[in-house]
Amino acid sequence: MTTQGIKTVLHPVSDLAASKAVYAALLGIEPQTDSSYYVGFDTEGQHIGLVPGGGPQGMTSPVSYWHVPDIEAKLAEVIAAGATVTEAAHEVGGGRLVATVIDPDGNVLGLLQDR
Repeated sequence: MTTQGIKTVLHPVSDLAASKAVYAALLGIEPQTDSSYYVGFDTEGQHIGLVPGGGPQGMTSPVSYWHVPDIEAKLAEVIAAGATVTEAAHEVGGGRLVATVIDPDGNVLGLLQDR
């Protein structure tokens, strides 16, 4: 099964207001989602998210999310190929499912399915 590519990248940030200003300047737009726990920018078919303190998943570096049509099937494929699940598939709102795995070198890979 092929992916739909990387369309979402989440960045852990220590100062949400300062980071929001930098990303707004970089992207040339204001955020479409702006809350105390998440700021998101949608631009040119990509979603860039800012997660204060790395969020509940404890992100310590940016995570790129590969969009897939069937998250459970893709999880099975990457696990069979040697990836290890770090965050099982779960809904994060609006019918969106996310999961993360690590590759054999410890790189975090995100999977995302919109229903």
